[in-house]
Amino acid sequence: MLITILLLIFTVIIVPYVCIAYGLNPNDVQDAILYQMTLSVGIVIAYCFFVGELAKNNSQVDKIWSIIPIYYVWHMTIMGGCDPRMILMSILVTIWGVRLTYNFARRGAYQWKFWAGEEDYRWEVLRSRPGFNNKFVWMIFNLFFISGYQSVLIFLFTLPILTSLGDGVNHSLNWIDYLLALVYVSCVVIEYVADQQQYDFQTEKHRRLKAGGELGEYSKGFVSTGLWSIVRHPNYAMEQTIWVVFYLFSVNATGQWINWSIGGCALLIILFKGSSDFSEELSAGKYPAYKEYQASVPRFIPFTKRKSN
Repeated sequence: MLITILLLIFTVIIVPYVCIAYGLNPNDVQDAILYQMTLSVGIVIAYCFFVGELAKNNSQVDKIWSIIPIYYVWHMTIMGGCDPRMILMSILVTIWGVRLTYNFARRGAYQWKFWAGEEDYRWEVLRSRPGFNNKFVWMIFNLFFISGYQSVLIFLFTLPILTSLGDGVNHSLNWIDYLLALVYVSCVVIEYVADQQQYDFQTEKHRRLKAGGELGEYSKGFVSTGLWSIVRHPNYAMEQTIWVVFYLFSVNATGQWINWSIGGCALLIILFKGSSDFSEELSAGKYPAYKEYQASVPRFIPFTKRKSN
């Protein structure tokens, strides 16, 4: 886990610099917007770090994960003169954000005490492990990974919206933009279905546990039906796809398959690999049937026969 975390921190520094070498560099307008937005990202990092430390709740980034991108894209859209493609992309991010915020909120993530609410159970597990159980080490980890890395990543995966302001870009929407928008919304719908299936399963499981009745099909502890019978993490798979599709808008705008805005979606894929590794380690230790589930159902890509754990 530590190696994965160090790799993630390293890549968030290196990947953007590597990506800038591909295609055209940002022009003066894009640079000006990037500079102003960087100040916003700094404020977000400071907020998440200090609130997380004071409240002893390290899910502050989780609370804004689906909210702050909406601000980022609309701020950049307004600064960019409300380019048609940027408006479309901002609408799509808003749809994604509202849906994900609703899913997070119904699990008790938000309270009137904004610093309180549900904390990701994985942070508590990680805090108890050797090395991370040192308060100073955990504070540094919170600063550079939980608050720093993740906040920078959120900003990076919204950057494809800025490519619409590039030199020589056709600002008119075309059929590819509309097709990408359709695919994007379809992914949001699939992600919603996956989250709903998991929510229904866990709600019923805990209801039966509380009532002291027979668990029946819920006895194995985790959902493995519906979309979860096709891949082990359908919601994660769609989340990654959503931001890859978002990047494809930049490909359509610039005509370049690889451009300077690719870093965000690339880093997000790496993050989800590490995140799912950790989640599956905990699930396999908690549920005896989970290893069999891992062996028979692929992680992210449907219908792949090879075990992906």
